[in-house]
Amino acid sequence: MPADPNAPPSVPVPDYRPVERFWPYVDLPEQPGDEELAALSPELSEALFGTPKLPFSVTLEFPRFDAPDFARALEMARASAEYREIGSGDRRRYRARFFPQDAVRLRDLFNIVGRYDATDVLIDDRPVPYARELWLPLMWFLIR
Repeated sequence: MPADPNAPPSVPVPDYRPVERFWPYVDLPEQPGDEELAALSPELSEALFGTPKLPFSVTLEFPRFDAPDFARALEMARASAEYREIGSGDRRRYRARFFPQDAVRLRDLFNIVGRYDATDVLIDDRPVPYARELWLPLMWFLIR
């Protein structure tokens, strides 16, 4: 007897049914957590969520340096309004954000880390021309 041309093809049925979950990804949330959002780079955060509503800020970003006052600089950076460590190993950098009311603490930290060429001064998280020569002295005017 010829097979019916309209009948579906015969498919073998397995003896077991695979689990519909994927092992390493079972417990991952669909939305990023607060720690993940805080760890985003400022550029990526701005691209994803738009410009944050932060007041004017000056950020010092510096690498590890071999000097006796590195521990003091790190302690001062951790006391800033926002502190982050970026990278790992030899490429680790320390980022400390200061707002205008923290001009004294910004100056004190810059007196330690500013003598190194690898120290970056960022204005609102962006490198701008003359940040060391113009913007930092303007911040010093806020010191009373």
